[in-house]
Amino acid sequence: MEQIKLKTLGYGLLLTLLLVLAGCGSSQPQLQNGQPAPGFSLPRLEGGRADFPGGFAGQVVAIRFWADWCPFCEEEMSDLEPVYQELKDRGLTMLAVNVRQDADTAERFIRDLGISYGVLLDEEGAVARAYGVMGLPTTFFVDREGVLRAKILGESTPDVFTGIVNELLAETPK
Repeated sequence: MEQIKLKTLGYGLLLTLLLVLAGCGSSQPQLQNGQPAPGFSLPRLEGGRADFPGGFAGQVVAIRFWADWCPFCEEEMSDLEPVYQELKDRGLTMLAVNVRQDADTAERFIRDLGISYGVLLDEEGAVARAYGVMGLPTTFFVDREGVLRAKILGESTPDVFTGIVNELLAETPK
């Protein structure tokens, strides 16, 4: 009987600790749809820099956070390449933001995938933190006005991705 009480007490303390730690997350507020997307400037894998949102005015932008250790990221990146090819001439830009890895690691990962959309390097994770990224992959959809309109946490299907992008592309800029 005493062992059961101690075991129950132990589980109770563990649960309390987990709840306290969950509440000790980032003080950065979660981004909400309808808010301006945070701006950033990151190095491009192929050289140069990408300045968002300034360098992408008037475009629908899908910002995808990923890393090479993420098993869903590789499949999704390959699956979304044809979607990008289909929609880029209508105003879609995709930015694949590698989180907390160096250029060599990112290059090795994407080399065989045939990815033609922009790959950016967030080696310190500052942009991922600004966006409140809690898991990978995470995708944010930004409209032509630079406003956050949708978010997908986890893997997406091409159909879901295309549906969101087509809706944003169909909107008339203000």
